[in-house]
Amino acid sequence: MTRPTIEEARSALRTHFGYDDFRPGQARAVASVLDARDTLVILPTGGGKSICYQIPALLLPGLTVVVSPLISLMKDQVDALTARGLPAAFVNSTLSSAEVSNRLAAAQRGEIKLLYVAPERFDFANTAERIARMGVSLLALDEAHCISEWGHDFRPSYLRMAQVRERLGNPPVVALTATATPEVRRDIARQLSLRDPETVITGFDRINLRYHVVPTRTDDDKDAELVRAIRDAEGLAVVYASTRRAVERVARVLERARIPSVAYHAGLDDKHRHEVQDAFMREDVRAIVATNAFGMGIDKPNVRLVVHHAMPGTLEAYYQEAGRAGRDGLPSDCVLLHSFPDRFTHEFFIKGAYPERAVIERVYNAILRDADRSGKLDDLDAERLALRAGGKTSAREVESVLRVLVQAGAVLRESESASRVFVRLLARPDRIKRELGSENGLELALLRALWKSAGGERVYDGAALDLEALPPGLGGAPGSFPLLESLQRRQFLTFERDGGGARLANPGAPLSSVRIDWETLDRRRRGDLAKLDAMQQYAYTRGCRRGFVLRYFGDPAARQTCGACDNCMGIHVPASDEPRAKTRKRAEPPRDRQRPRGRVVGTDDVLVRFDESTDAPALDTESSEMLARLKTLRTTIAREDKVPPYVVFPDRTLAELAVRRPRTTHAMAEVRGVGPMKLEKYGERFLAVLRDETTEAA
Repeated sequence: MTRPTIEEARSALRTHFGYDDFRPGQARAVASVLDARDTLVILPTGGGKSICYQIPALLLPGLTVVVSPLISLMKDQVDALTARGLPAAFVNSTLSSAEVSNRLAAAQRGEIKLLYVAPERFDFANTAERIARMGVSLLALDEAHCISEWGHDFRPSYLRMAQVRERLGNPPVVALTATATPEVRRDIARQLSLRDPETVITGFDRINLRYHVVPTRTDDDKDAELVRAIRDAEGLAVVYASTRRAVERVARVLERARIPSVAYHAGLDDKHRHEVQDAFMREDVRAIVATNAFGMGIDKPNVRLVVHHAMPGTLEAYYQEAGRAGRDGLPSDCVLLHSFPDRFTHEFFIKGAYPERAVIERVYNAILRDADRSGKLDDLDAERLALRAGGKTSAREVESVLRVLVQAGAVLRESESASRVFVRLLARPDRIKRELGSENGLELALLRALWKSAGGERVYDGAALDLEALPPGLGGAPGSFPLLESLQRRQFLTFERDGGGARLANPGAPLSSVRIDWETLDRRRRGDLAKLDAMQQYAYTRGCRRGFVLRYFGDPAARQTCGACDNCMGIHVPASDEPRAKTRKRAEPPRDRQRPRGRVVGTDDVLVRFDESTDAPALDTESSEMLARLKTLRTTIAREDKVPPYVVFPDRTLAELAVRRPRTTHAMAEVRGVGPMKLEKYGERFLAVLRDETTEAA
């Protein structure tokens, strides 16, 4: 079989996406994929990773399966593809069984070229085998860092992807991520069993992003700085907060400040969540406040400001979340509101997950004191053991220690009580359906069984259950405990084992005789603390923040100065109780490093100026007015088609239309971002505005 060429790929890019050529790194990645090589792609957020599998999918003969953990982002990508007339669909837990069957049947008939699948979907019986019968030409793994324990967003479901590949018939793999240190890159290749992979790394630099850190002392300080940042900025803003409660509180702060905003987190039901997301995508509001995890579902090119209300636990997470700004290549700002106590929350969870030797010794000695001569333990209640252990030991640390001791065989759960647990459900039914799907999934089956056994809604208050009494297909206690632990890690529920019914394997034996994998515990704890240290060092550095980020990711392009971050521009932002007028200083950067700020300046000299790297045109007053009219039409069309505005045309394309003022379809086709499909669908309406025929356009 003759394989498609890179020139055919460029032609498909022009025809279907309206771009004359690939961005840096894309051509090399596409060529590797078309050559059926395993490929690892590391491009910065907004660097166009999806093109690296979307173009090959259109040229290869069979089906391309795209595995993505981000359900809302999956929907956005499919909507954008279908708006271009491209055959794509997704299969995840937001669909009914009938909808899933219909989409898989369409793929079987060859009507679908790109099938997006949530990783948990492959836990369902025969899913991979059914897709394999369709003829899979390519397996694309988005957010590939999720497979690595060294990544900032490790997901156990990704560990099964190597097996999924085999079940799909061993197609070539393209793994893509924006956040991978050298260690994570090696781990991705190992976990996926990539065969002599072509590795494409273009660098991590997002030259249009300006990084700022604002020191604060209290939440009130942060609130004041947040309001100031949004009021000073132009365009849309994304605000990240660490918890649902924080999201709701920050949204109320913005509401009191009369900044139109919406809150977006896992606790919203499906209907409300879609309404919130649609309001932001339609630009009905200025800002969206989101939890860190669910904010990843926001994919909008013209976000001009990203603010972190609290420091993330890793620089990888910060880089990826801040990278939601300026995906269209235009100048945008990334602001971290930092206070030293931000560290404590992350440190608490890290040390709780990987207890230190001293903590394990305290808890183990408390257990030794509680055991009788035969080693029997009547009570392993975490709260009580924490008090018995002393030394400010937390119940969370006790739970982690017990897990370590059980894994090491030092503590044995007796069969008559090992299956008893106390479970409290956290996730509402709509989230369970959305993220875990329907039918046959073991985690979903377990939740259904827990719901039924506890008497329905009572499980939200907490219920004592016997896992051995659950349906036999769940494998009793041995099969249920790994599922419970997975669901607890992802905050679907919390559970505690029954306090009684355990014994020591060797009563009275010292801890030194227990085979604990100290090396792994210490390595993971040190790794997570090192990532936290790096995040905090970024916040405190007096050097170039862009250079700090690039050096962390091992990017050889890292420089000593960038001329765009707060440190390089000499901006000193005092803590909020210092006199701002006296201490805030902004020193102008050297002229060769000065960057336009991307906003309208003055009233007599109205000029919108873009970063030189975007090749976007400068707009005079007349062009700016035309741009505003084009955006109004775009909003109207977007609402009619129920798609985000950028799906119609991105800002950059509208700006070029406003400057060039094409009068014919032939001239309009010459504008970057206007492909044949969009020209046919929208061309005449935009040309009407460009010809000043505004009445007909509306």
